[in-house]
Amino acid sequence: MTKKRLGQNFLFDPSILRRIIEVSKITLDDMVVEIGPGTGRLTKLLAGLARKVIAIELDFGLYEKLKEELKGFNNIELVHCDALKYNYKELQPFKVVSNIPYYITTPIIFKLIETRTNLRSMTLTMQKEVAQRIVAKPDTKDYGVLSIAVQYYGRPKFEFIVPKGAFRPVPRVDSAVIHMDMCEEPAVKVVDEKLFFRVVKTAFSQRRKTLANVLKPVLKNTEKVLISSGIKPIRRAETLTIEEFARLSDLIRDAGGD
Repeated sequence: MTKKRLGQNFLFDPSILRRIIEVSKITLDDMVVEIGPGTGRLTKLLAGLARKVIAIELDFGLYEKLKEELKGFNNIELVHCDALKYNYKELQPFKVVSNIPYYITTPIIFKLIETRTNLRSMTLTMQKEVAQRIVAKPDTKDYGVLSIAVQYYGRPKFEFIVPKGAFRPVPRVDSAVIHMDMCEEPAVKVVDEKLFFRVVKTAFSQRRKTLANVLKPVLKNTEKVLISSGIKPIRRAETLTIEEFARLSDLIRDAGGD
């Protein structure tokens, strides 16, 4: 029996599982982390291709079943743990391939990004709307803080849609698979990374407001700094590229922004 509080919707369609494996680009040299292995279908496919698979399962009942289901594989390490509390920083270089429970999608992505030194790529199945936000470009309704935060550290690509009928139980929405290679260096260089993300979050906090108005909590003389950075004060956050946000945050820092 699945548990709604754990966001358990198990992917059963073998053709889709094979497509996930294909876009993940797993090789025999790779160590792979799977978050929420569920029934172990994807886990077994990964074990057939990777050097090692670390499968992290929170549900103790599933964990016990998986111990029996996966006992014939000597390259699978099954861990009973909350994926949000797992210490990924201790791992050797690894890739993540996972059907993430909807309710932890954003937190787990940021948790993994924190370990980006050893994280090579992520291939994730998630709610389609979240996937669209991650890969969104400027001047679109989906573009926002999540888009910039992920694209700052990696190169996400929307691979394909997974219809809700491919899961059991059937969820209310469609899913999608994204693949993201992690960047060796951030997409843009900024003097103060903390300030950069504060500027981004503040700018998107009230999307309908112009930048001149919404950025006042960060800097009083916003219009002057915006003009200095080549950005019209009447523009809104969703029109700015990540490069423009970087340039703006550096100028705000130079101007003594809070």
